[in-house]
Amino acid sequence: MGYSFQFSIVWDNLGLLFAGAWLTLKISLLAIAFGLVIGIIGAIFRTSKNKLLDTIALTYVEVIRNTPYLIQLFFIFFGIPNLGIKLTAEQAAILSLAVNFGAYSTEIVRAGVESIPKGQVEAGMALGFKPLAIFRHIILLPALANIYPALVGQVILAVLFTSVVSQIATEDLTFVGDFLNARSFRSFEIYFAISLIYLAIVWLIKAMAFIIERRFFEFAKYRR
Repeated sequence: MGYSFQFSIVWDNLGLLFAGAWLTLKISLLAIAFGLVIGIIGAIFRTSKNKLLDTIALTYVEVIRNTPYLIQLFFIFFGIPNLGIKLTAEQAAILSLAVNFGAYSTEIVRAGVESIPKGQVEAGMALGFKPLAIFRHIILLPALANIYPALVGQVILAVLFTSVVSQIATEDLTFVGDFLNARSFRSFEIYFAISLIYLAIVWLIKAMAFIIERRFFEFAKYRR
């Protein structure tokens, strides 16, 4: 084959790679947190009897789910500043990912909300629960338990989507890899190492998701 592997480029730049990995994880977690809030609000709108709210949420979901994420990222980073709103590359990355994740999680959470039997809600009302308590304990938590695997799958996709934000010079893991590759031309070694780091990040997210499931959704096993 004749190719001489030189992983020294990886060892010599572990600091840069870990900094990029940390930024990737930071952007992912913030975007997912904000996106889940958007998704819950969107699901409330989608299941509302108010046609206007339902139409607003449906339009948002359709626009985001039927346009490329890269275009959404460019629109937020390059387009929004024309309206006088300036964002850093990191802020644009978090906002675009949150908006994207919010659209997909809206439909996932909506499906979970609609899976809750109406009889449970009526029972809560009969027992004198306030609307907020009914939504939190009778609708939201059981709904999230029902759709948790699908939601975790979407979370992992959101983490992998962060590789795109390097296109606006966000110094994430992919950006660092591109920088090192342009400087050394050791593509195999660099992108092999980056692939392993992405795997580690995803495994970390899965471990966190498992802990959350055991902590908050263990009861779902006894409901089925």
